Amino acid sequence: MIDSSDLPLNVSREILQQSKDVETIRAASVKRVLALLDDLAEHHQDKYATFWKEFGRAFKEGVAEDAGNKDRIAKLLRFASTHRDVEEQAVSLPDYVGRMKEGQDAIYYITADGWPAARHSPHLEVFRKIGVEVLLMYDRVDEWVVSVLTEFEGKPLRSVARGDLDLGKLGPQIETPRQDPSDDEAYKELLGRIQEVLTDRASAVRVTHRLTDSPACLVSDEHGMSTNLERLLKAAGQKIPALKPILEINPHHPLVERLRDESDRDRFASWSHILFDQATLAEGGQLDDPAAFVKRLNELMLTLAGGPASRIWTPGS
Repeated sequence: MIDSSDLPLNVSREILQQSKDVETIRAASVKRVLALLDDLAEHHQDKYATFWKEFGRAFKEGVAEDAGNKDRIAKLLRFASTHRDVEEQAVSLPDYVGRMKEGQDAIYYITADGWPAARHSPHLEVFRKIGVEVLLMYDRVDEWVVSVLTEFEGKPLRSVARGDLDLGKLGPQIETPRQDPSDDEAYKELLGRIQEVLTDRASAVRVTHRLTDSPACLVSDEHGMSTNLERLLKAAGQKIPALKPILEINPHHPLVERLRDESDRDRFASWSHILFDQATLAEGGQLDDPAAFVKRLNELMLTLAGGPASRIWTPGS
């Protein structure tokens, strides 16, 4: 409640929107509220946690809505992360920066449509392996936040599911489980065969440096729309151009090694589609044709189990 004798008696929305007095009141109010939140966050963490639980999602919008206070608001944001590995959003950006590894030059994050999808994303495998913290962003507004908040204290915010991944700058003190550079050449034929099969679904197929346990994952272009944002826009009924992600495969996974040795053309195509569908499901996406995936998966299980030969399902059959 704000009492002021300076407000005009003839009150209307148009007049108030153009009133310098209202602008002054707004700036002073925002400054005072942020000061109060700063004090709560620093000295009364339990109370701030209560505030964040109730109003955190709405507060995140301030990063985009109030450009003048963006940096100050950014310090008050809270996220879940792999450091605590719990759903509670209690990690601040200053906390993250204070824990960054020597040689780490970016704040890593992942966006997803829910906590389980973010926590179990295959994109986190290499980061968990080398002990690099990743922010787990699972609120819908987070896609908007990272589109506006591109850096914090000189550290760029970088998605673990977009573009090429290069952790070499972290230094020799961290043993990064990168594949041998010769893998790209050794698997060139396999990548080409998979690309030919998935030409309508994947923009490219390449060897991954993100995975340690999973056979494949989907990656967005460095400057393109994330797959999570694409799903959100489609769910909101917005029409967007068809986007084809990049499929990255783990060359040392048994399934990929088995696929490399597969000579049957139909079976190779079917299993390539299974890899793509599994990668889609692993990041919380939905399949365009679930029945086709189930049929292909049943064929794979029968083959691996040594069951009776059956006709391999192919598109259009």
